[in-house]
Amino acid sequence: MKQSRFPKGWDEDRVKRVLDHYEYQTEDEAVAEDEAAWEDTSHTFIEVPNELVPTVRELIAKKVA
Repeated sequence: MKQSRFPKGWDEDRVKRVLDHYEYQTEDEAVAEDEAAWEDTSHTFIEVPNELVPTVRELIAKKVA
């Protein structure tokens, strides 16, 4: 049987918890979560053309590594 592969720090239990969070979240809870993300000053949202997304991800990965 093929073993599932998860990103570093993730396992089947963590994936299940994330899925449960979003599957059982009410619409009001989802809206509140989205609004809180926009108010978080530790991150910035920017619009990036789709064709540049792979390059941006690569730059972020280099910075994190």
